[in-house]
Amino acid sequence: YDKLDGGSIATSLGIDEARTKLLSMAKGDVLEIGVGTGLNLASYRFGEGGVTSLTLVDISDGMLSQAEARIQQMNVDKAIPIQFVKADATSELIKIFGESKFDSVVDTFSLCVMGNDGAKKCIEEMAGVIKPSGKILLVENTRSSNPLLGSYQDLTASSAADLGGKGCVYNQNVGEMISRSKGMRLEKEESFAAGLFRSFVCTKS
Repeated sequence: YDKLDGGSIATSLGIDEARTKLLSMAKGDVLEIGVGTGLNLASYRFGEGGVTSLTLVDISDGMLSQAEARIQQMNVDKAIPIQFVKADATSELIKIFGESKFDSVVDTFSLCVMGNDGAKKCIEEMAGVIKPSGKILLVENTRSSNPLLGSYQDLTASSAADLGGKGCVYNQNVGEMISRSKGMRLEKEESFAAGLFRSFVCTKS
């Protein structure tokens, strides 16, 4: 799992750079969905001016356990509340946390494993729990802006998801999903590796 989203390949593609840059913007009460093994945890700035509470969501008990073990190895101020919540981010965020609860909502590389319908639902769930003044911070696999690469992704997306891609549909048009969603507005989009992945900064609309 970590080798797909982290490690030397991720570094060479600019994923680590995008992750660090985006997560430096997370502050206040922060919700991260699809936390997985906790690859993002080292990129947060904890304390004054940064993360003052952190809620980590995943649909898998096993992933939450690995994330909890990772954060126990970090030197995070014990005064900062950290909770681990098992939940389906496509349908349960608003039900569990309520409307307008978080200053920052973070996701990296989870939308693709939800499928297109699930990703759209998740975007609306994130828009529901973010405060009007908050930021939604995303780094996602996307369809390349290079015509040849984009066409190749379209041809291989289904088979790649089935054959070792942890179910990731890697040719999603996340920007379009955001623009068509209810309650979320795209403020900034940045492309990496010929558009194979992108970062998005969004607000509640």
